[in-house]
Amino acid sequence: MKTLDPVTPEMLAQGDEPMSNYSDNRHFADIIQTRYSRRTLLKGSLGAAAIGFLGAGVAGCGGSSSSSGGAAGPRIGFAPVPVSDQDTFVVPEGYTAEAILQWGEPITGTMPAYDLINSGEEQGMQVGSHHDGMHFFPIEGEDPWTGSSEDGLLVMNHEYVEPRFMHMTAVGLSLDRNGITVLNPDNDRDADEVLKELNAHGVSVARVQKQSDGRWAVVADPRNRRITGLTEMEISGPVRGSDFVKTAFSPEGTRTRGTLNNCAHGVTPWNTYLAAEENWAGYFRNSTATAAERPREQARYGVRHSGQTSRYRWELADEDPAANQQRFARFDVGATGGSALEDYRNETNGFGWMVEIDPFDEHSTPVKRTALGRFAHEGVVFARAVEGIPVVCYSGDDAGNEYIYKFVSAQPYYKATAGGHLLDSGTLYVARFNDDGTGEWLPLVYGLNGLTDANGFTSQADVLVNTRTAADFVGATKMDRPEWGAVDPVDGSVYFTLTNNSGRGSSSDVDNANPRGPNPFGHIIRWKEGNDLPTSLNFDWDLFVLAGDQDDSEDLAGNKLTDDNIFCSPDGLWFDHDRRLWIQTDISESVMNSGIFEVFGNNAMLAANPVSGEIRRFLTGPLGQEITGVVTTPDGKTMFINVQHPGATTSAADFAAGNINSRWPDYDNNTYPRSATVVITKDDGGVVGT
Repeated sequence: MKTLDPVTPEMLAQGDEPMSNYSDNRHFADIIQTRYSRRTLLKGSLGAAAIGFLGAGVAGCGGSSSSSGGAAGPRIGFAPVPVSDQDTFVVPEGYTAEAILQWGEPITGTMPAYDLINSGEEQGMQVGSHHDGMHFFPIEGEDPWTGSSEDGLLVMNHEYVEPRFMHMTAVGLSLDRNGITVLNPDNDRDADEVLKELNAHGVSVARVQKQSDGRWAVVADPRNRRITGLTEMEISGPVRGSDFVKTAFSPEGTRTRGTLNNCAHGVTPWNTYLAAEENWAGYFRNSTATAAERPREQARYGVRHSGQTSRYRWELADEDPAANQQRFARFDVGATGGSALEDYRNETNGFGWMVEIDPFDEHSTPVKRTALGRFAHEGVVFARAVEGIPVVCYSGDDAGNEYIYKFVSAQPYYKATAGGHLLDSGTLYVARFNDDGTGEWLPLVYGLNGLTDANGFTSQADVLVNTRTAADFVGATKMDRPEWGAVDPVDGSVYFTLTNNSGRGSSSDVDNANPRGPNPFGHIIRWKEGNDLPTSLNFDWDLFVLAGDQDDSEDLAGNKLTDDNIFCSPDGLWFDHDRRLWIQTDISESVMNSGIFEVFGNNAMLAANPVSGEIRRFLTGPLGQEITGVVTTPDGKTMFINVQHPGATTSAADFAAGNINSRWPDYDNNTYPRSATVVITKDDGGVVGT
């Protein structure tokens, strides 16, 4: 066997997409620069803008009150934990944290125990790798937010894999976090290793119960299942049956296989789960096209060309493709056959969607909802569903200089009849932010705003498959990597994390909504829809916080962040029922605990008051990881969060020597670190965060 070639520069940290938006649309940073001069940006301008956004007497209030969302906002009642660079998981005094559902824990089938020598088939019966967004569904199955707080289905995404921690063939090799393990002598990949990696992707559904001793555990249930990179899925909405998704596997263009790079998620008002397909493009390679020859539905999304390699080189698996319906060869999306019905040139068009899963029906087929658009979905967040009003949801495109979107269903919501069909017809909009703190939602509809045949758009299916290109054309505002969204349960304001954008230029390339160039630390933006109607076509926006260190940051009151709350690279975002805003960080492994990022330590989670702007650090994670995924039980007394890729900062040389820098959560020198869910409770039995 031989090791693979070094990772190319295009293979970014964690598989992040390379910047592919070369439109001349305005950047959010240009808008912010106009609205807030840099000189005043760190001297109270956020607080002044917030007064106009929320009303006088709200922004910059003093400490938290004991209310659960009144005029002063929610109570934040814990002492902040300090920054940490240790291989530990730290919560405030008076709290307990315990890891469950580690990568490889059996949940279904023959229940194979975790072991490095597990086969690909066995991985398909175990919890997947690299945990991300998740939701706790109370076991009654009637409502996603009410019901049992001691028994439910925990549904979680698995974003990607780190092959060096998965295979015996990697032991002793000099491999970093991006490195594949080995190629066979014939320059192909071992089929079972590829199967294992595909089965470690996707979604896990596991029933969890609170035990008599107060601890949580997985229990047997027929609904426990794995949805992977191979699971058959339906295509619905305007793209279904179009020429864009016809392949040798599905000549009718109605089906595809698998879901990949599932980052954040969504929870529908009708009690189903939505998995987001984020940085999926790098999994594919067009072997027959140069960079210039790729179709726009590949090039605009960063699909690899003939001069590059795919992220994991799955298309090189040594399995007979004919005998297995080309389940691996399909990752070569070149025009290798006589037509699209004879190859997989359209395979990438089956990815980049939101995938709806019914966790309570183990026999249900996941559905890709194409009306929500195709891009690097970080997740989706719903406005409060109201009887007789259309369903509204928001999603960010997590790549540099990409956009924020809103979907409004064509049909109104009625609880008695609501279902996924509401996501199959409606209008997809993209956001334009203006210098004066206003904004508009621009419809991405075939025949409107120049999205016509004359300009290269031939149908609504074309607009949706090429969502990014359509958004470029109508003049959307380029953002600093839009990630998770959250909707304030009291006033309906929508918050989005803009995690960072170090690739953006200096002050000439900034705007009011993206005020720093480059922007290594990120910020959080929020807006209120016109007349407080989610279906409105206009909105007012401001900045909630500029993340950063003690010198380059600003909170809502106009103050710099302190030792108790400095943070950068905001990613995960969620409002609890008491209106606390939970903020999770994702500092890249390539820079964590070094240079200008050293001051922030390991990735962490903080709690914020959306009214006063108060922020406190609630927890810090172990070495090399990302804190992600957050939800509580309906009573708020149990919180679940995810720790993804602990130990990812282990260097290639240290890996070869067996010197892994994290052993979390087992701290066993004979076991690699593993992603896991963490259960957090308050020792006095109270609500987490109070």
